[in-house]
Amino acid sequence: MESGPPGGSGPAEPGPRLRGWRGADAAASASSLSRFGAEAGCRAPAVAAVLPAGGSGERMGVPTPKQFCPILERPLISYTLQALERVSWIKDIVVAVTRENMETMKGIIQRYQHKRISLVEAGVTRHRSIFNGLKALAEDQPNCRLSKPEVVIIHDAVRPFVEEDVLLKVVIAAQEHGASGATRPLVSTVVSPSADSCLDHSLERARHRASEMPQAFLFDVIYEAYQQCSDYDLEFGTECLHLALKYSHIKAKLVEGSPDLWKVTYRRDLYAAESIIKERISQQVCIVMDTKEDEEHVGRCLEEMLKTELNHVKVISGQDLQQIILEQCYSFVCVNVMTSDFEETQRLLNMLEESNLSILYPVVVISVYFLDYESVPFGQKMEKVMQIREFAKEAKKRNILLFGLLIYFPQAWQSVLDYIKGGTEATGKFKARRHHYCCLNQRKKFWTHWPTTGSIKNMEEITCCVLRNIPLSISFVLPSKLYMVEC
Repeated sequence: MESGPPGGSGPAEPGPRLRGWRGADAAASASSLSRFGAEAGCRAPAVAAVLPAGGSGERMGVPTPKQFCPILERPLISYTLQALERVSWIKDIVVAVTRENMETMKGIIQRYQHKRISLVEAGVTRHRSIFNGLKALAEDQPNCRLSKPEVVIIHDAVRPFVEEDVLLKVVIAAQEHGASGATRPLVSTVVSPSADSCLDHSLERARHRASEMPQAFLFDVIYEAYQQCSDYDLEFGTECLHLALKYSHIKAKLVEGSPDLWKVTYRRDLYAAESIIKERISQQVCIVMDTKEDEEHVGRCLEEMLKTELNHVKVISGQDLQQIILEQCYSFVCVNVMTSDFEETQRLLNMLEESNLSILYPVVVISVYFLDYESVPFGQKMEKVMQIREFAKEAKKRNILLFGLLIYFPQAWQSVLDYIKGGTEATGKFKARRHHYCCLNQRKKFWTHWPTTGSIKNMEEITCCVLRNIPLSISFVLPSKLYMVEC
């Protein structure tokens, strides 16, 4: 058994809590299992996890094993490890990988700064890989560096969307019943063919369930089952719950799993997983204002509109940036009303770099500038604003995607606010894309100019388009000219 290489300084926890601002969720994670133990009148169990990751990905039809296939330029297994690492009460995570992929796995652990990971060599079958992982946790093995848990979770390396509530349910059920597993309703009817490929009988779909992962066991129950397991079951078996029933006489408690427990199996599943990840990390956005809190600030107007499209929108001033970064938001809109300089944007970029937030996911920053061309010479300000390209080149090296948006208007500022709030009769159409996500061919950096003629709606569609990578007919509110830089 090998421990994964230690990572450098990184995020406090790997990855965002995708259901809300993360401060309260982290505290809930740390206490959830302890709270269950207190309510049951016992201590919280020690919990570890085993991930078999020795598969070849034959059904996917690609040369790279599916657990190492990239999603947004990051290996699939890294997302699964992140999901388990977020759960503070899982003490150890043992990953079983083949000898030829051992160095690859070590590199993933180091690059993405995964913690609490130990590596063991996978077996030739799934069950043999799981058995090797259990041996690494058993105290009866020589040179054992891990402590034996009371409960062990078995999960697939290619199911990246498991949530803590499902993990908690199976652990609690395993502690009470000895074994537990997540299930889902059958989507299709299961039929049994005869020897000549004719229908023999079919199962009543409402009475049967699809077995999913994660599953959890009292460690002694599942370890004893594997120790007694026949060579046939180790070679051809697929269901851990069945082994616990057959060899340890334990009937597993079945719990309802979430729809996100599906397994990445075919090539199309990689695209589905990518789409889910994009949608989740785009559902939180932080609007950074360059002035003190003001109900009439354009940031406040944008906040109200974005709330109709995104789950979590927060407006802050520059002084609150550090806290938001700690909460691990991955999308930012910097609204620059008072100046066309880049001090606030540069400050945000520096803080993002120091936090290492972009190690796990790309961070999107949209820097917005409003300029009145009746008082500001266009050429003079455009030259300065074009400097954002240089910032963007450096930021992209750190997985930070910087976009610049310049709105050049002739009205009084109150008129601009009125337009943004209500929408009016000007339009611009463009496709704003997160290049890190979607470009098959790297496009060159450019400024694009649209005369605003036609019909339009309002400003939040620009932001949603950039954050979600959606080619969208954008509605904007200013009866003049709109400029955007894609970097």
